[in-house]
Amino acid sequence: MRTAIPVFLALALAIHPPALAQNAAEPSGFRAVNRTGTEATQFFAVRSPRGTQGDWGGNLLTPGRPLVEGGGFRVSPNAGAGCRFDLRLVLADTREVVLRDQDICVNRNIDLANAARPTQSAVRAPTAGPMAGPASPSTPLVQPNSQARSVSVGTGFLVANDRVMTNHHVVDNCNRIILRTPTGHWLAATPPARIDAAIDLALLNVPGLAGPAVTFRTAPAIRRGEGVVAYGFPLAGLLSSDPKLTRGEVNGLRGIRDNPNQYQISAEVQPGNSGGPLVDMQGNIVGVVVSKLNAEAVSRQTGDIAQNVNFAVQGQVALAFMRRAGIEARTAESTGPERGTADVGDLIHRSTLFIRCER
Repeated sequence: MRTAIPVFLALALAIHPPALAQNAAEPSGFRAVNRTGTEATQFFAVRSPRGTQGDWGGNLLTPGRPLVEGGGFRVSPNAGAGCRFDLRLVLADTREVVLRDQDICVNRNIDLANAARPTQSAVRAPTAGPMAGPASPSTPLVQPNSQARSVSVGTGFLVANDRVMTNHHVVDNCNRIILRTPTGHWLAATPPARIDAAIDLALLNVPGLAGPAVTFRTAPAIRRGEGVVAYGFPLAGLLSSDPKLTRGEVNGLRGIRDNPNQYQISAEVQPGNSGGPLVDMQGNIVGVVVSKLNAEAVSRQTGDIAQNVNFAVQGQVALAFMRRAGIEARTAESTGPERGTADVGDLIHRSTLFIRCER
């Protein structure tokens, strides 16, 4: 991957991921082979009986690197993991292969074949209710281009059917933009995107994308010290490909250099979080993750190392941007008891998408 980080502010870094190369060395362990006749976009391997309980952990495949027909994936379990594993392979057409209680100490090569549509009980969804995905079986699906000259990634979220919000710098100068939905499908964004470079926001047109749109908070006004959750895909290609959740607080009501369009937050973010949702403890959108402080630049100026200083475009600024684009957003007041952090994550997961920019 190669990422050109745009000039954002002298002391702020737009959180695009650095180039990462997949380790070609095959560790010891067992090898799972795709014998389904089509490529797979997700692969899971967990100790038995986690799969039976619906706990599949994270997708082991690298985003944009599907497991082709006949291809093998080497798994190297942690020491003491035992011999019994549950395996799950998810294909690009949503069919699955699930093998339970496999003895990987006896069988070091496991073929996954005879894919079928998942039953309601086969996989526990990350949350109850629908997730963003293709509107119908006839929705055109795409696949990542493995021959792309350079690739950068980010995060976005569904604000209305066919519409995804992200940062402008995530999609700037892309030849092709594709998005992976929470259901594991890849859909293509079609130009033109609606952008506002000054506030670093973009609205993508993604035909055939449907699902639960996020809800923007309208009241009460955000206060310093409020708990928030950032959700997205940091350091894709290095960490696991599943989305990550971090909790923090609103530290300040303005951004760097007194930017009135941003909040300062302590929820930790990394390259790949750009464009992701920042939600309050009711699960309503209060911001769009945009950047982290350039600690190296600050150190050169002050002699001190800044720690965990991050920024998000304010939710009301994003809401106004949507309205200028003619899109009516869902809104609500954040009242009543707070949800648990895990529940907030489950809620926003349904509407959060991985963005791949190909050049």
